Amino acid sequence: MNKPSRTGSLLQSGLIFSVINFVTNLGNLGFQCIIARHLSSQAGEYGDANSILNSLIPLLGLLSAIAMLAITHYIAHFNACGDTARLQGLLLGCRKFLFRLTLAGSVLAIIAVIPAGHYFHYRGSLMLATLACTLVGLWVSLATALCQGLSWFKRLAFISFLMMVLRVLFGWFVTLKWPSAETVVMASIFMQLAFLVLLFWRKELKLAGQAVSPWNREFIHYFIVSAAIVLGGYFFTKSDLMVVKYNIHDPQINDAYNRAELLAISLTLAAGPLLTVLFTSRSGTRSGNIVAEQMKLLCLYVVALLAGAGVLYLLRALAVRIMLGRYSPETEAMIGPLALTMVWVGLLQSLALWALASRWLKLSLLYGALGLVYWAVLFTVGKTPAALLHAMPIASAAAFFILLGFWLRTMWKHHPPAKN
Repeated sequence: MNKPSRTGSLLQSGLIFSVINFVTNLGNLGFQCIIARHLSSQAGEYGDANSILNSLIPLLGLLSAIAMLAITHYIAHFNACGDTARLQGLLLGCRKFLFRLTLAGSVLAIIAVIPAGHYFHYRGSLMLATLACTLVGLWVSLATALCQGLSWFKRLAFISFLMMVLRVLFGWFVTLKWPSAETVVMASIFMQLAFLVLLFWRKELKLAGQAVSPWNREFIHYFIVSAAIVLGGYFFTKSDLMVVKYNIHDPQINDAYNRAELLAISLTLAAGPLLTVLFTSRSGTRSGNIVAEQMKLLCLYVVALLAGAGVLYLLRALAVRIMLGRYSPETEAMIGPLALTMVWVGLLQSLALWALASRWLKLSLLYGALGLVYWAVLFTVGKTPAALLHAMPIASAAAFFILLGFWLRTMWKHHPPAKN
């Protein structure tokens, strides 16, 4: 009797989680408007801050992101099937595993931050703030993985909302007094204090029992595939910022591109919570009536993505004025190609996470390979903003149709249409 209840509540959970996160993303866009205005008098500062937060820090935290995705799947599976004893042991085992991996990720970040700063031409003080933000983020992701696996969507949404409030208030104050990329990064460190709220639910995470190691042949296989998904997602959504930072040295063009990219990437961020719920659900159950609910979530995600892109394109001039407080023709001209690219990238993400949750391993590896090719294309041809913006929609669309073809074939194989 419990199964239908979970099935019926899936769409509701996804909608609640998405609505709260939509409001949160609006607040984060408000934060971007604040720093874009506060840093407008210093060319290049906004571009450096945005590329640090949205590209370099995720790059330094890739190992943690891979583990987080793999662990989420494992915990969700045992949480969905009701195996409480196994779930408790797995939670304890995963906690130890993630703790050790977070330590390793922290060491790697400390080693890599200085070479990365030199390669992408960041100053030393900004790299110090970046390292601090990376280390805090790595430890926060440890708690996030356990919460997602337990389907604590509403609690995570509340924490995300609180993080946004802290970021906006602290960011407004410090960037008003000291407008620089360093203070913007400091605001992102401060907002992660919101995860202290988890102390109220610490008893629910303290499970008695014998720790069960997640390491077995299946998990190792899955960890490798999770790496392909995370790396592919990074290449499709964030690598262009590093390409711009490396190839384009005009600080004003760098600022304009980062503003336009931020508005475009908000499309996938706004609709992304639906994919989080979909992934967790499908990781646990991949047959029966719940498949229909999962398809509804997938369709709703596609509709939200397309509608958001249309609205952003039509109101791009207004969006730039709201963000910057003045008209910027350079930023507006870049929004169209970037929004179209993010539509293809968002669709790619939906197929990839569906494949990963379904354990369609070859399809997941294909997504990672396509992401690597996409990054290579951008790095090769993106020597100027015009060349980069021309290549991105074409390359992302080609990757989507390749992945879609294989996804449809695999979908037909595992879920053939019912015969009359």
